[in-house]
Amino acid sequence: MSPLALLPVAPHRAASRRALLAGSAGNLVEWYEFGVYGCFATVIATHFFTPPAGTAGGAPALIATYASFALAFFFRPVGALLFGRLGDRLGRRPVLVLVVGLMTLATTSIGLLPTRAVIGPAAPWLLTLLRVVQGLSAGGEFGGAVSLMTESAPPGRRGLYGAWQSFTVALGLLAGAATAATVARVLPGAALQAWGWRIPFLLALPLGGVALWLRTALEEPTPASAPVPAGAAPPGEGPVRAVALAIARVTGWSAAGYAFLVVLPSYLQSTAGSSTSEALTATALANLGFAACVLPAGLLSDRIGRRPVMLGGALAVVLLAFPLLHALRDPGLSPAARAGPLLVAGALVGLMAGPGPAMLAEMFPRRSRCTGLGLAYSLANAVFSGCAGLVITALIAATGDASVPAWYAAAACAVSALALTTLRGDGHREPLR
Repeated sequence: MSPLALLPVAPHRAASRRALLAGSAGNLVEWYEFGVYGCFATVIATHFFTPPAGTAGGAPALIATYASFALAFFFRPVGALLFGRLGDRLGRRPVLVLVVGLMTLATTSIGLLPTRAVIGPAAPWLLTLLRVVQGLSAGGEFGGAVSLMTESAPPGRRGLYGAWQSFTVALGLLAGAATAATVARVLPGAALQAWGWRIPFLLALPLGGVALWLRTALEEPTPASAPVPAGAAPPGEGPVRAVALAIARVTGWSAAGYAFLVVLPSYLQSTAGSSTSEALTATALANLGFAACVLPAGLLSDRIGRRPVMLGGALAVVLLAFPLLHALRDPGLSPAARAGPLLVAGALVGLMAGPGPAMLAEMFPRRSRCTGLGLAYSLANAVFSGCAGLVITALIAATGDASVPAWYAAAACAVSALALTTLRGDGHREPLR
């Protein structure tokens, strides 16, 4: 091998864009499935978790469905550790090909899975097993994709490239919801309940096939030796402490994201008397505000640093969570007037989620980047996102306080704000380690 091949070189722009597209495509497939699963939770409860004759259906079946939804989050850290180590040792490309293949296979299999009426009690267990596979692959997806995109980014664009990970979260959720809504509108109710709900899951096969094709053509980013960036963990800080600090920095992003973007429909229906249509429209608006803010926030962090953008978002949630929630629950507020608070709520999450992936990538050296940032993100999401619906619902029932989502988001963002103050100066300007 020529000695010139060992020298650090800036990634070619065409290769950078291919890496960005390949990383984003897999993430979109992952979140598309989560959106579809959430939209068809009641149908899935009927087919897989309701015993014969509906003897224990209704709420218990729906709870079991959401428990299966949350279970995937708790297997994410396992996947981050397993696939992260493989990604750090074998390279980003083979692991990213593997995880998108597993995610596509599991999602498509849900669309083909026999119901409880056909195979009995084995049905919910098989569904839960597929959710576990999805959780494992999703845990490996984040660390590998963010590492690939940030390592392949042109100089001065690491925040923008990393922000595409967060941007495709919104795109995936909106794509899943739009696909589910289209199928529900086109098919009669009986057909939707009987077999139509399977169509969005089966569509994951061609979507995943495109992502798989893009990833098999990837070029591995060229490793480069670089000094420790200013935003990284202090010299001598162990990996456990670095992961703990990373979790603290993204806790607000995880908690506020799920409080404002995912839990909102059921919250508005149960506490504000909103119709299903109004609640889903509210969720779409919040996700629109999030999507509109993510990429500009990542780009801004490339110019002024990760700390001011993320810290500004966390502090804004602390200050505005209660006023925004009270506005949404105001019965005198017209649907058009509610659009403003919903867009703002989503945008505040975007301020944290835009620079977040690049900030995490800058905290860990290349040899442990997939594992470190993937584990931190997955643990934060398992605790503060996967349990968000359960915790918020339980606290509202126990206390009678409808402001629980605001307390939840504000408290988590206060923790993140403290952790983000330790993020030093010009890490965004330094090469990755």
